Amino acid sequence: MNDDQSGSEAGDKSWLDKIGQLFSSEPRNRDDLLDVLTVAAENEVIDEDAHSIMEGAMQVADMQARDIMIPRAQMVVIKAECSLEEILPQITRSAHSRYPVVGENPDDILGILLAKDLLPQILNKDHSDFKIVSLLRPTVVVPESKRLNVLLREFRENRNHMAIVIDEYGGVAGLVTIEDVLEEIVGEIEDETDAEADRFIRRISDEDYFIKALTPIDDFNEYFKTAFPDEEFDTIGGLVMQALGHMPTRNEVAVIDSFEFKVINADQRKIHSLRMRPLEN
Repeated sequence: MNDDQSGSEAGDKSWLDKIGQLFSSEPRNRDDLLDVLTVAAENEVIDEDAHSIMEGAMQVADMQARDIMIPRAQMVVIKAECSLEEILPQITRSAHSRYPVVGENPDDILGILLAKDLLPQILNKDHSDFKIVSLLRPTVVVPESKRLNVLLREFRENRNHMAIVIDEYGGVAGLVTIEDVLEEIVGEIEDETDAEADRFIRRISDEDYFIKALTPIDDFNEYFKTAFPDEEFDTIGGLVMQALGHMPTRNEVAVIDSFEFKVINADQRKIHSLRMRPLEN
């Protein structure tokens, strides 16, 4: 047996020993299982994509609807009293496939309108009897504290794609889609209608922003008129890791210049998402 073969067998034994040790008793917690996945990925038993998806699937169990929802201020809603002629330009501009329809009270969600359900109405030249309420699908309502793994299961079981998120007082806090949940597992799902800025930075209020950790520093600087350096790191997640000095866990906070970054989702290898608020000077 040559030296290369001996070295290879030694290497194989090393990682097999690690996995054997981890499985010598039942995994005591999720960290034990994550260790197994990490060793398997490092030794190419599974590829990095599979590793990332498995970790993402485990991470969503710790996340709630409030962590990823599109906030109320950014929701594109349609008023029930609007005519077809008033609705079409709004749908054309936003290019979404589903829209909450509200009554006189913005917290009164009457149902969900699917853009495709308007096609027969458009072909009908006579719009005098158009009533948007006749086209609405039922509204799914969930609390801000809804766990994403439970929400995903309910989406699949009930074949829903959108849910309205309500706060503790029963008011509309935002909305969440099945795509939002899946992106926390498999990563960003882009389509031709996604705007570049919307993929990375989501404004919740003037004092609260949802930031993807992969946001390029250049994009962050342009959006917030800052001057963060990009010599060592390309992304905001890299800057936050540098500021903390270690791989952070959920809810850890880092202050960089006049901004506070709170870790929303992270695994053993990288940060996925952050909440950011400007600090008063």
